[in-house]
Amino acid sequence: MAKAIYSTKNIGHYGLAFEHYTHFTSPIRRYPDIMIHRILTDYLKKAPTPRGVGVPTASVGKKLLEYEKIARISSEQEKRASDAERASIKYKQVEYMSKRTGEHFEGIISGITEWGIYVEEIETKCEGLVRVRDMKDDYYIFNEKKLELLGQKKKKGYHLGDSVKMKVKGVDLERKTIDYILL
Repeated sequence: MAKAIYSTKNIGHYGLAFEHYTHFTSPIRRYPDIMIHRILTDYLKKAPTPRGVGVPTASVGKKLLEYEKIARISSEQEKRASDAERASIKYKQVEYMSKRTGEHFEGIISGITEWGIYVEEIETKCEGLVRVRDMKDDYYIFNEKKLELLGQKKKKGYHLGDSVKMKVKGVDLERKTIDYILL
């Protein structure tokens, strides 16, 4: 699901087929939720709001500019927080797997490229890369149309969703990467 972008422009809600829509969480978890509560309170009191409900004043335009700035900053901060959360989870996964070098695991192929296959370990969801150069049993070619790595001699193919067995070859905590080798 796409992340919400905070804005003062009403674009409705496509999925709910609402022409007028605002979003907030309950309990209140974000500053934009507080903003919505304040705007609704002003509306119910018939006080001037950014859309001019109640008696229009010069402060309405100023308030709208303030809300637009807050919406922009809130969107940026939410993205930063989400990115930081993802990075910290990835770091902890790599740190966890650093203690498991050489151990065997089962995984699911989650991505395929010309340089290798991405595998997600089933229990921990720790994703890592099996590099083509480490696949010594054959010479593998990437077929972009089929999203497949195909061995030229044995014709063994690897596809999205395939189950594989692998072991941890190594990790790089700084780059937050895990390298696997297929078994």
